Amino acid sequence: MTPDNCPALTAHGCRMPQIGFGTSQLGDCGDLVATALRLGYRHIDTAWKYGSEKGVGAGIRASGVPRSEIFLVTKVSHEYLRAADFARSVDESLKNLQVDHVDLLHVHWPSTDGVPLAETMAALARAKREGLTRHIGVANFNIALLEEARRTCPEPLATLQAEYHPYLDQRRVLDYCREHGMIFTAYCPLARGRLFGDPVLTAIAQEKNRSIAQVVLRWLVQQGNIAPIPRSSNPERIAQNLDVFNFTLTADEMKRIHALARPDGRIANPAGRAPAWD
Repeated sequence: MTPDNCPALTAHGCRMPQIGFGTSQLGDCGDLVATALRLGYRHIDTAWKYGSEKGVGAGIRASGVPRSEIFLVTKVSHEYLRAADFARSVDESLKNLQVDHVDLLHVHWPSTDGVPLAETMAALARAKREGLTRHIGVANFNIALLEEARRTCPEPLATLQAEYHPYLDQRRVLDYCREHGMIFTAYCPLARGRLFGDPVLTAIAQEKNRSIAQVVLRWLVQQGNIAPIPRSSNPERIAQNLDVFNFTLTADEMKRIHALARPDGRIANPAGRAPAWD
């Protein structure tokens, strides 16, 4: 499932290619998904909320890459966390993707209307036991919610997906994931372009003869248990974003990038939906 140009991370039986192709805000992304797969990506991330599942499914079929080689991820939105709603949402996602299972299923955001987390975790585990997903995880949970999710879920959680880039300090959550053997999937790894004029990153990129995006993605994967999922609509950049495993950053360069974190660095913080972040 993982090509030679992209190593894999493992957690609780899950084997995930370390860089994925993100599809948030890409709309009808079939051509882009097919391009990414032909360039060597084997980890494709989507969600019911993105509206990209049909495009992802079309791109997989158009790519010529066997389904068995692709690590496919989708998510159940916060509106559908009651058990019956959850099951219907999973069925709809599979129909959109035109597959009989995904490789990883996430709860996209915590409940905003009082659905007991234990009910949602039972529904998530049931999807796994019924063969609708091979592995399960959660997204946008803080440490307290992760603790409750792990305690109440009948199956092990392989991953947490959350925002992470040099402007956002996620050390506490990362340490929690490492302690409990979970992969941290990093969305918005390039801070939606806000990093591209940064002088520190520009200097390191010039020293390495690499793009700023490549430096940032290398900083992420070099931390160990992190799987970034950059998105792009530019085929050249899609290829560059996967080409980060043939150079390394020095300890000093890693430290300089870590020092870029700022109090206002978070991008994804929807009012009324986001938890109290760590």
